[in-house]
Amino acid sequence: MEDLPMFDNIAFIAPIVIILLVFLAKAIKILREYERAVVFTLGRFTGVKGPGLIILIPFIQQMIRVDLRTLVLDVPSQDVISRDNVSVRVNAVIYFRVIDPERATIQVEDFMAATSQLAQTTLRSVLGKHDLDEMLAERDKLNSDIQEILDAQTDAWGIKVANVEIKHVDINESMIRAIARQAEAERERRAKIINAEGEEQAAQKLLEAANILSQRPEAMQLRYLSTLNVIAGEKTSTIIFPFPMELGEFLKTAAASPAKPSTNK
Repeated sequence: MEDLPMFDNIAFIAPIVIILLVFLAKAIKILREYERAVVFTLGRFTGVKGPGLIILIPFIQQMIRVDLRTLVLDVPSQDVISRDNVSVRVNAVIYFRVIDPERATIQVEDFMAATSQLAQTTLRSVLGKHDLDEMLAERDKLNSDIQEILDAQTDAWGIKVANVEIKHVDINESMIRAIARQAEAERERRAKIINAEGEEQAAQKLLEAANILSQRPEAMQLRYLSTLNVIAGEKTSTIIFPFPMELGEFLKTAAASPAKPSTNK
C-alpha cells in the first residue's frame, strides 16, 4: 500500500509528458534551404519564415510551405488556328519559380493551376497571330513573346517565368504534303533563277569577247582556226565547214607581199 503514491505520481506525470511532446511536435518545424513558411496567426498573415528551425504556437499559428525551386510546367497540346487559317496542335513547357511566397499564397488560390491556365490561353493567343511558316521557322521569337506576356501577368502572383519552349507543332497529313510541294516548287524556282543568272553572265562575257575580237579581224580568224583545231581533235570521220572569204584574202595578201631583200655590208 505504500507504493500507491508513486504510481499516482507516474499516472499524473505521464499525460503531461505526452501533451508536452505533442505540443513540441506541433510547434517545432524544420524547413529545407529551398523552402519558406508563410505563417498565419489566427488567420492573419504575420510573416515569412525559414529556412531552418522555426517555432509555431500550436492551434494559433499555421504555416503553408512554399517551394522556391524552379518548377517545370508541361502545357497540354492546344488547338491553334494560324493567321493563314491552318489548324495545328501545339504544346510547350514553361520554367518558372516563386520569388515572393507571400503573394504566391495570398494573391492566388493555386499558383500552379493558375499559371497553367494562363499559359494555355496565352499560347493560343500569341500563335494565332502568326502564319504557319513563322511558327515553324521563328520559334525563338515566339518563345520570347510568350515568356514576356506570362512574366508580366504572373508578377502580381510573385512568380517569375524564366523560359518558355514550344515543343511540338503538329499538322495534319494533307498540310504536310502541301508543304512538301511548296518546298519543291521553291527549289525549282531557285534552280531556274540560278540558271538564268548563269546564262546572263555567259552572254555578258560573250559580248565582251565579241567586242574585243571585232577590233582586229586577224584575231577573229585566229579564233576561227583555233575552233577548227578543237573540232578536228574529236572522234569524227568527216568535217565540213565553210571557208571564210576573209581568210582567203588574208592568205593571198600574205603570199603576194614581196620579201624584203637582205642588205650585205
